[in-house]
Amino acid sequence: MPYPSDSTAPVTGDRLKTARARAGLTQEQLAERAGLSLGVIKKLEGGGTGRLDTYHAIARALNVRTSALFESAGPPHQQRRADVTNLDLMPLRQAIAPPVSIGGRLAPVADDTEPDLDRLAATVQSLAAAYHGDDYTTVADLLPALVQAAHVHADHLAHTPAHGDALRLRSDVLQMAGRYLTQVRAYDLAHTALRDSITDAVAIGDTGAVAAAVYQQGWLLMRQGRLDEAEQVSVVTAEAVEPRISRASRKSLGAWGKLLVHGSAAAARNNRPTEAREMLRLGRTAGAALTGGTVVAQSSWGRFDWRTVALQGIENQLVGGQPGRVLRLSEKMAASGDTTFLRRHLLDVAQAHATLRQREQALAVIDRLQATTPQWLRHQKMAEDVFTQVQEMGGRVSRKQRDLAAFFAAP
Repeated sequence: MPYPSDSTAPVTGDRLKTARARAGLTQEQLAERAGLSLGVIKKLEGGGTGRLDTYHAIARALNVRTSALFESAGPPHQQRRADVTNLDLMPLRQAIAPPVSIGGRLAPVADDTEPDLDRLAATVQSLAAAYHGDDYTTVADLLPALVQAAHVHADHLAHTPAHGDALRLRSDVLQMAGRYLTQVRAYDLAHTALRDSITDAVAIGDTGAVAAAVYQQGWLLMRQGRLDEAEQVSVVTAEAVEPRISRASRKSLGAWGKLLVHGSAAAARNNRPTEAREMLRLGRTAGAALTGGTVVAQSSWGRFDWRTVALQGIENQLVGGQPGRVLRLSEKMAASGDTTFLRRHLLDVAQAHATLRQREQALAVIDRLQATTPQWLRHQKMAEDVFTQVQEMGGRVSRKQRDLAAFFAAP
């Protein structure tokens, strides 16, 4: 369940009150149905904000889409917003969103080095390996120059037979940028990178690359709470790129399957369980066509196999308020991969334990993740939220708990 707690989204008190009144519920009854405290309902109806998983619970209780509770007004302009993030990301911002003049995008200054697509492709793979190895420092340091180099190659090779290859590589680079920027919650810049990645992929007719970039876009949209759009863009693209199973390449099956998984995730979070199950059914078709194998696209959507679909099904159970079922199903997955492969699933397990007030079990899972994949864990808002939930249960504070408190408090 990597997305529901990654951000908060505003809900208008009036909108929630109206939905509750239509359901014929008092605040107390809504709180009981949603499994929340009366104080949470009162806070939200009074204009407060909560986590996305709180909104999912309320939407299930009211039998409405989660997105129906989100407000469409602009940000609270009375709050002062810091520019620190803008400064930290300045090199990437300059590479991904350069100024535009009457002649188009302000092109980067190229050196005298002759463009070399093979060398650029090797660098792309190297940086993709750094990302999957959680080496975010290397990614942050090298990604701006790689985006600039991709622009230089695409511009230099325009009107040549190699231009399509240059655009394909630039699409990959921009996908990586969008993925990294989503991870560090620079959502608007991530959207620009992914939009341009899709544009390049469409220009060369590479439906696999389109699917890969749309997959990343779906992740971004869910992080932003844009659930209707995340589901729609995944479904529309999956229908457009659906391969003929008997002839499909492994990568086209993987890209299609990943899109369906994300569409299912968005539908589940939007209180559309029937649609979520249908997309998982199609996703299982893609997994079965791989005949037990795994397909990897390191610079875009990562890996896909039958486990990807199974883990999403478990995640959907958590979104649907079934923590006990999550724990039962997770026992079957325990031996199907190492901690790095299962780490998002393990956050689901930790959340399920916390929901059931199984304090020590939830702490043990988070401690395992902190020991094996700390750099990734540091960027997971869900992990911090689960730990906070455990802290609020009270009880004796162990050394493990103090260490985790220091970990999440560190910048």
